[in-house]
Amino acid sequence: MEPAPTTLSSTTRLKRSLTLWDLILYGVVVIQPVAPMSVFGVLSNRGHGHVVTTILVAMVGMLFTAFSYGRMARVYPSAGSAFTYVGQEINPVLGYVTGWSMVMDYMLNPMICIVWCSQQAHVFAPGVPYWGWAIFFALVLTVLNIQGVKTSARVNAGLAVAMGAVIVVFFVAAARYIFGVPHDGASFFTRPFYDPTLFDFRAVLGGTSIAVLTYIGFDGISTLSEEAENPRRNILVATVLTCLVIGILSAFEVYAAQLIWPASQPFPNEDTAFVSVAQRAWPPLFAVVGFTLLVANFGSALGAQIGAARLLYGMGRSNALPKSFFGAVDARHRIPRNNVIFVGACGLAAALLVTVGMFSYGLGAEMLNFGALLAFMGVNAAAIVHYYFRQNERTLLNLLPPLAGFVICFALWLGLSRPAKVAGIIWMAAGIAFGAWKTHGFRRSLIDFNLPAE
Repeated sequence: MEPAPTTLSSTTRLKRSLTLWDLILYGVVVIQPVAPMSVFGVLSNRGHGHVVTTILVAMVGMLFTAFSYGRMARVYPSAGSAFTYVGQEINPVLGYVTGWSMVMDYMLNPMICIVWCSQQAHVFAPGVPYWGWAIFFALVLTVLNIQGVKTSARVNAGLAVAMGAVIVVFFVAAARYIFGVPHDGASFFTRPFYDPTLFDFRAVLGGTSIAVLTYIGFDGISTLSEEAENPRRNILVATVLTCLVIGILSAFEVYAAQLIWPASQPFPNEDTAFVSVAQRAWPPLFAVVGFTLLVANFGSALGAQIGAARLLYGMGRSNALPKSFFGAVDARHRIPRNNVIFVGACGLAAALLVTVGMFSYGLGAEMLNFGALLAFMGVNAAAIVHYYFRQNERTLLNLLPPLAGFVICFALWLGLSRPAKVAGIIWMAAGIAFGAWKTHGFRRSLIDFNLPAE
């Protein structure tokens, strides 16, 4: 039996099948309900124990950008996301540059998740070599995403339930521990928010810049605009609600952790601080939390691969990337199959490069932030242009939220490490060089936007 043909987007469209609940689940799983656990120790040390405060302040900052994403999705319900918003509202060349930065962000997310999952699985089952686990995770993620977006949505629901169950167990164990040990009255419960003996404004701001990492991934919801029911409403609602859900849940998680392990007590290991907290609350949680983080990173990789494939599809359809490959849609599953396979292959390559010291989880994470923050700035700028400068009635509501989002993201971008900036600049230079070659020095149109009908 011959395989189903792959056709261009002009004849086959992505299928609208995702409900508001599917979108929220997708966003929550990509960001991870356990997102603050891996950075808890860093946040506690950097913010002098004010982890809850940094999480909540970061949530406010990201809500501005989430609002901009949602509003722009109302105007352009397109799989290209920020690439389309900036290209249509500001300039096609800047849209291409934004899209190129997003490619780095979206491609790196599944890469670092595959690396983390492979390393953790090797710890649990050392009999299987690291490279064997890397091949396993890359193949499983790719096969699941090739089956179609509804299949991925069902997997997301299962992952959300599993992670939610572990979080509930942690909260129960935390409550038993907290109320079972002596404390010094009401101040014990308010100290994670504000501790007068440790509070330092600059330290809290520094912690907030790291806490923003807890929310990175919410923008992936907008890449599913062409597969969402009622995208003009549901993308905005899902994007904002996802940030709120993750922010509130994260605040509760780190609040309980800070009560169990006060800031005055040093961690055995900053990177695995939350695992130590879980062990203090209930010893069996040491292994449970480790396995949960493995599941969380698998879910994040699954969703990130979807987002990367849809972004490449949006750029391919608009002719910013080779259309015959990146702009194609599989006629059977109605998904950009070529892009899913491409992202999976790149994730596997990155995971294997770790074995020769040419790639690392830390470098990949910082490079991801480089691309994400550039895209966030672009979306906020596009929202200002569309809703403020191009409207007959200019209101502060249309100006201040995206302006605040732009300023916050720019400040965070400036705070990235030098290696991440160097790697990011090289990536951007390569993308601009490709665009210049493709258009003979930008003398021809770079992008042919082809937005679908709803």
